[in-house]
Amino acid sequence: MTDILLRGRTLSFRRWPEGVDDAASYSYEDDGGVLIRDGRIAAAGTYADVAGSASEGARVIDHRPHLILPGFIDAHAHFPQMQVIASYGAELLDWLNNYTFPEETRFRDAQHGRRIARLFLDEMVRHGTTTVAAYCSVHKESAEAFFAESHERNMLNIAGKVMMDRNAPEALRDTPQSGYDDTKALIAEWHGRGRQHYAITPRFAITSSPEQMEMAGALANEFPELHIQTHLSENDAEIAFTCELYPEARDYTDIYARYGLLGKRTLLGHCIHLSDREADVLSQSGSVAVFCPTSNLFLGSGLFAYQRLRAREKPLRIAAATDVGGGTNYSMLRTMDEGYKVIALQGEKLNPFQSFWQITLGNAEALSLSDRIGTLDAGTDADIVVLDSRATPAMQLRMERAESLAEELFLLQTLGDDRAVKEVYVAGRPAKSDMAIAG
Repeated sequence: MTDILLRGRTLSFRRWPEGVDDAASYSYEDDGGVLIRDGRIAAAGTYADVAGSASEGARVIDHRPHLILPGFIDAHAHFPQMQVIASYGAELLDWLNNYTFPEETRFRDAQHGRRIARLFLDEMVRHGTTTVAAYCSVHKESAEAFFAESHERNMLNIAGKVMMDRNAPEALRDTPQSGYDDTKALIAEWHGRGRQHYAITPRFAITSSPEQMEMAGALANEFPELHIQTHLSENDAEIAFTCELYPEARDYTDIYARYGLLGKRTLLGHCIHLSDREADVLSQSGSVAVFCPTSNLFLGSGLFAYQRLRAREKPLRIAAATDVGGGTNYSMLRTMDEGYKVIALQGEKLNPFQSFWQITLGNAEALSLSDRIGTLDAGTDADIVVLDSRATPAMQLRMERAESLAEELFLLQTLGDDRAVKEVYVAGRPAKSDMAIAG
């Protein structure tokens, strides 16, 4: 395969940026190069240095003056909810019952699932997201549709069929045994196939009986290398109902702990209303709290204590996510814009380097995949986004006064959307432009 050599301003993080002046936390080249070979990054650095490593006849793509970064990572989204995004006027439990559950019944139709999976991954790419941790519906067919579409695009994605056997319409309920059997069959078919990763996915404790939670725990024990994804402490009414269903548990977090579902590959959506004891348990287990700001604001669920949870004596691992369709946008730029406001409402700030660390290396570390994605390091997969900070008239006008990289990043976060995403590379292949041509 012919080498591809990208030229532009490159930015990749080494660690969490302590402040806007923490230049040691990232690598930035004003005239940078990224060499792609066989779907991986072969070299990155100054353009002059990297060009010397390219093979004769390498295809040079000049993205100047745009920024080249690792592709964005979304740690929590629901692909079956595309057609209920922006549904009016409900809190979490009513929103599930009135909008989400009726919509998800449609995914027993494999053809419908494949269509929505295609459109969902189109939106991910359009907005610069190259990896997503996705919930499918309860139907095995929905997970098959998602993985087939993801595999065809050669994307590195994480997904799983939700397990739920109670407190949902009959058409959306499996059984403890069928949930176990379907999940195990999907793991055998899809986990490790190409770039696909399977996540054991009990939706949340309300919709899984103790018997099903035991089955989820059995799967986690059989497949310790897999991710686990579920929801935790999103809404006051949800927490109260959950604790009624599991009266023997000390709190909501203790339910997952009792069934062996906490650990370094466990992704817990929301985690807004955690007690100190629960935060300690999550920290000790290495579990990941997933910050979903647009969803939390839209459903009125509460404000995630991002900086407080990071600054604890026992800090939590944190990821960020859109949570579409409770979340209101597919863009990780829009997500961090709202995240900035959530954090500001609590008297704290998140500087723009921290935001971009979070949606690249930070999320890769939270997913335990930083050896594959989240940086421009040599040897990692060539999942890359190219950003145009002058993509709209308003952005172009603001950029006339921007005097630093920090200002430019904050502009992209605050005003950017899919229009600011100039190109996306998935395993080294131009994906956004290819999608536009195909469309």
